[in-house]
Amino acid sequence: MEDIVFSLIPILALSIPIVAIWTKHQQKIAEMQISSTATATAEKAAQYAAHSKELEERVRVLERIVTDRGYDIATQIEALRDTRAVENRDTGVPLRVTRQENA
Repeated sequence: MEDIVFSLIPILALSIPIVAIWTKHQQKIAEMQISSTATATAEKAAQYAAHSKELEERVRVLERIVTDRGYDIATQIEALRDTRAVENRDTGVPLRVTRQENA
């Protein structure tokens, strides 16, 4: 039994530095992963900020358009609807067929 204990002591003595080196290596890997994640998160945050700024500018332009010509837009929309209604009435007429107008 004592022989087993004496043979385990050198194995244990050699495994302690190996475990310490492995633990240190794992810690460095974890730090690098945290660093790369933080960098990626910062880049995404900057992209989202730029995108939201762009959207805010577009909304400001739209607000300016609506407030500057508020009632004019409604009449323009109605004019477009009227134009589409006229265009839709002529659909379905075959080509090379002339229409006869009622007198």
